[in-house]
Amino acid sequence: MLDANLESLLTLTQVDSNVFEGKSWDLGFRALFGGQVLGQALAAAAATVDTQRIAHSFHSYFVLPGDPSHSVVFQVENIRDGRSFSTRRVKAVQKNKTIFCMTASFQLPEVGLTHQQSSLPAVLAPDAVTPDIDFYEKIIDDLPSKMQQALKYHKVIDIRTIQEGDPIQPNTTDAHKYIWMRIKTPLAQNQVGQSLSPLGINQQMLAYASDYHFLATSLQPHNVSVRDKDLKIASIDHSMWFHQPIDFTQWVLYCTESPTSGGGRGLVKGQFFDQSGKLLASTMQEGLIRKGNT
Repeated sequence: MLDANLESLLTLTQVDSNVFEGKSWDLGFRALFGGQVLGQALAAAAATVDTQRIAHSFHSYFVLPGDPSHSVVFQVENIRDGRSFSTRRVKAVQKNKTIFCMTASFQLPEVGLTHQQSSLPAVLAPDAVTPDIDFYEKIIDDLPSKMQQALKYHKVIDIRTIQEGDPIQPNTTDAHKYIWMRIKTPLAQNQVGQSLSPLGINQQMLAYASDYHFLATSLQPHNVSVRDKDLKIASIDHSMWFHQPIDFTQWVLYCTESPTSGGGRGLVKGQFFDQSGKLLASTMQEGLIRKGNT
């Protein structure tokens, strides 16, 4: 099994001009974890941009399910380098097929008009919330063997969901969720305080983490578990905007909400705050949520 180090996962190998390869983790899901492709694609794009420019947004589509037993090749196209902004298009390929595509934009840091309308909600502090992994370790004998083997990869991020009830056998609840997150291991390539570096490892890690429990928020009003064998759930698209420098070695609160679902799709949106209440990043995703043959 591969080393369970998120920074290592997001460190790509350059195989040609503007072509990079990333190894894969098998998290025990039905397909390759979407967050891995998000983080690695952003890393590939960042590797082709001037070192002073940082990512401010990306927009992406999941085209085919990825295979966690294979590495992923990222082909980066230079769309434009302007005076302030750079645009890159990234195609992720497995077995000669495109599984994912992203357009990412980078900007030279500048001072501008600033406001923040959103605020940190009043929730339990992270120290008062039980780590998600504790629940799964208690029921490890009841988990599929594939998931048992994958638990070490789920430990690289300390995830603490503020919720009531059993995530395996959920009750009907409102379509919102609050999750504390932080990386467990110190950063080697991009130390704390250097989140404006061209590699943007903190941004890439947050992109990875942004797909955790995200689409599942749209299932909460329907009393459906992500482990329901009749459920088909998959990300279709995913967008993210970075507002402030990120230090993912510190706690961030991921606030997710599903404003609507229908037609076999669920829409979710999210916001990341640091503990001081600063809005760090925003996310949006639409995904497939289909029960049985409907």
